[in-house]
Amino acid sequence: MSYRRAYVSLIAASLAAISLVFAQDPPLPPGLSPTSDQKVEEKDISAPALPAGLGEPSEPELPPGLGQTLTGEPSKIAPDRAMDFTMPFGFTGFVEARIGARIVDDPTQKTLSIAEVRAQLERDVETDHATFRFVGDFLYDGVVDDLSIDLERGRGFFDLREANVIVRPLNFLDIKAGRQILTWGVGDLYFINDLFAKDFQSFFIGRDDEYLKAPSDAVRISTFNSFANIEFVYMPRFDPDRSITGERLSYFNPALGRIAGRDALIDADIPDRWFSDDEFAGRAYRQIGAFETAIYGYAGFWKTPEGQTTTGRPFHPRLAVFGASLRGPLHGGLITAEVGHYLSRDDLSGANPLIRNSETRLLVGYEHEVAKELTASAQYIVEAISDFDALTGAAPIGSPAPDRVRHVITVRLTKMMLNQNFILSGFNFWSPSENDGYFRFRASYKLSDAWLAEGGGNIFYGAGDDTFFGQFENNTNIFFGLRRSF
Repeated sequence: MSYRRAYVSLIAASLAAISLVFAQDPPLPPGLSPTSDQKVEEKDISAPALPAGLGEPSEPELPPGLGQTLTGEPSKIAPDRAMDFTMPFGFTGFVEARIGARIVDDPTQKTLSIAEVRAQLERDVETDHATFRFVGDFLYDGVVDDLSIDLERGRGFFDLREANVIVRPLNFLDIKAGRQILTWGVGDLYFINDLFAKDFQSFFIGRDDEYLKAPSDAVRISTFNSFANIEFVYMPRFDPDRSITGERLSYFNPALGRIAGRDALIDADIPDRWFSDDEFAGRAYRQIGAFETAIYGYAGFWKTPEGQTTTGRPFHPRLAVFGASLRGPLHGGLITAEVGHYLSRDDLSGANPLIRNSETRLLVGYEHEVAKELTASAQYIVEAISDFDALTGAAPIGSPAPDRVRHVITVRLTKMMLNQNFILSGFNFWSPSENDGYFRFRASYKLSDAWLAEGGGNIFYGAGDDTFFGQFENNTNIFFGLRRSF
């Protein structure tokens, strides 16, 4: 039996057994309330946390700190009369403008890193039997040359963020179908068991943090009971990350042996057959004492093109992931831990140098309020190659050998002032094994209930051009944004 069929059978059997035993809708255990592991509210009663105002009984959150820098607690500024304006047809949303530029010369890209005007429209319609949700972004992008719509890659003048329906056929069962934002896990801006689509281009050029999460076309089934809550997600067609292609961010091209950009666009072979190139993800989570615990599973493909054909074209090899996480209080702060084993299904022996090897990833983090409205957090991350000897033995003579273990340390500082209307934050990734890193900083000020101003930067550094963060050094940029909410 294939990995995918075995995985689906296991999840289906678990879901059926739990549903039969606990069909009477017992209460959730303490701490497993819908928002127990959410630090950021959501716009949707069932969608994962990203835009402000969302939230639903079964929904996980974004990692600590992601998406929380815009609003904080309710503003104590006097109400803005402009907020009396009401969008037609019950729509809400915002209009914003952002502009940013590189502060390092990059001959392969434009000087502007971001130059766009965006309008987001959001609408929820509730009936006695279902809730319908729509979120769409209309934008003008002054950096890219092609404005034709590509909903899978997030290109063009329109991006469909959400279009879904939520039904509850039984008191203990929720079903959400359609385009939606999905997330789970406990890492802060580092994802181990969250194998849902990301948009790293948006993240690196200074868009709002909510755009790090790309939409997925999926069906999510959530069931609740007194033993453990279970979620199962099925994506009938593979949703890859909106990864770096060279279109607006430069990168290290190993075939050319140099930094490339618009002169060498990545054209990966993406699996796109409906109901054949599909993905499955599941998790079971419950409260054990004061700690929130979860186990995860995934069957699909590497989200970025981690394989290469003999002709040199990148592709997405098959992937399976199994893992677990834990989060809870410790000495006045919050400790987190997450582990996941990545099984590269197209190279189980680890001897194919053209396909990324299997690996194990581990994260341990701690967050604490060190002073009034000043929060500090840190994470230690390890990525260990499973079959290192087989990989290096099969590598061509003269090719650079990867590190057996990659280490990453992250540090976040967040300071709130002026009744939490002015927020300063900084987040630094540093890899001592690769001697590179990435520092991102933000300053946001809530001018009124309707207006928000933001500025910041993305600074990449490294000793070499071929390391993970070092390859993006020429993309170092600063940006500014102004948003008007309705």
